[in-house]
Amino acid sequence: MYPDQPTAYSPTAVTALDYVAKPALPAANAGWAAAAVIFFWPLAFAAFNHSSRVYPLWASGDLAGAQYASDRAKSLGKISLLLWVVSLALIVVFYIVVIAFAVSATRPY
Repeated sequence: MYPDQPTAYSPTAVTALDYVAKPALPAANAGWAAAAVIFFWPLAFAAFNHSSRVYPLWASGDLAGAQYASDRAKSLGKISLLLWVVSLALIVVFYIVVIAFAVSATRPY
């Protein structure tokens, strides 16, 4: 070894990976996972699972997997919100139909 050349175990060793810029960490979208708990809890298990996998995938170098996990957590939260809105609308329509039927059944002919 030459004295002015850093070795692989020295703290001043520079590798090619030191110069590669890593893309930014995708958002974990834990808020959307929490929304899944509130609006449609069966999807919350998958949403939190994907949300919690974002950082480990990104740290291990699987950038596409981290982005997919982030996007999936967000989409599951949005799906749960959409299911809640649709079910709420169906409940309102059901109550309107029941009330209209009850009112029309009590009228004398």
